[in-house]
Amino acid sequence: MKHLTKEQRYAISVMRTKNYSLKEIAEAIGKDKSVISRELKRNCDKRTGEYRSDLAQRKYETRMRNKPKKRYFTEEIKAVVEELLAKDYSPEQIANRLKKEGRPTVSHERIYQHIWEDKKKGGSLYKHLRRQGKKYKKRGNKTDNRGIIKNRKDIDLRPKEVEFKKRFGDLEMDTIIGKNHKGCLLTINDRATGMVWISKLPGKNAHILSEKVIHTLSPIKEYLHTITVDNGKEFAAHEKISQRLGVEIYFAKPYQSWQRGADENLNGLIRQYFPKKLSFENITDEQIQEVQDKLNNRPRKRLGYLSPIECYTHISPSNALCFSAT
Repeated sequence: MKHLTKEQRYAISVMRTKNYSLKEIAEAIGKDKSVISRELKRNCDKRTGEYRSDLAQRKYETRMRNKPKKRYFTEEIKAVVEELLAKDYSPEQIANRLKKEGRPTVSHERIYQHIWEDKKKGGSLYKHLRRQGKKYKKRGNKTDNRGIIKNRKDIDLRPKEVEFKKRFGDLEMDTIIGKNHKGCLLTINDRATGMVWISKLPGKNAHILSEKVIHTLSPIKEYLHTITVDNGKEFAAHEKISQRLGVEIYFAKPYQSWQRGADENLNGLIRQYFPKKLSFENITDEQIQEVQDKLNNRPRKRLGYLSPIECYTHISPSNALCFSAT
């Protein structure tokens, strides 16, 4: 053990009162003579010069408590963290991605502390967090009052292998509405890789939505297997989509959003950029493409902190994906 123990200090105290030499004390407790000399100078009673084990131990413990702690969150690491925060990586994504790359990092808890410290000083790092520190609302009980879409296929009929998220081509699809129902975003994501497609729509018209889905997914239709959606009327033209793309479409049960967990999570990520109070009327295709690119290049926890594009290159049958937001 590097430091002297309480018992060793007691032995030093007793042997000093019996006039043992420093060399004899050192041999007795298994330390070098210089250790004993330094101990006597640092931890003796400064008024009388007497060495007492209880006083020496208290001095040692006080010195350890007041010893400056090593600062692991260096300015270099801080600069990297803030650079990745600017790309809207979460603290957990930052910490684990840097660790995966073998680069110096700190825990995601320490990154959160840095963000809140920055906020108290008037900084804006917190604005890159998905929820910006806001708390989740509690879920309430809801009654299913939606109409039944004609010829819908229930999610219970969906192939079981979709649950495993191992193959490319099992998609989830949803819409996000702007403030005052001004504009709409169509969101599509692949369950296995997390790949994202985002498109702007003038509203939730089923015919317009179906044409946009067909246009977006036609370049990869040979690799598609299933699409899962909710029971919104905007998906009423599902048979047209299914026929044109050659893919089966399944409907989740009303108000059981966890059955489309990937898309619910995606919509939360998109809301970071296009919040609920924002009208979508003036959002450009370039802005949408920028958000889509960010999400497709951001590391994900469930992918082992690979990005969707990196994961896609591992399991996809082709690298010819079309990521157009138009």
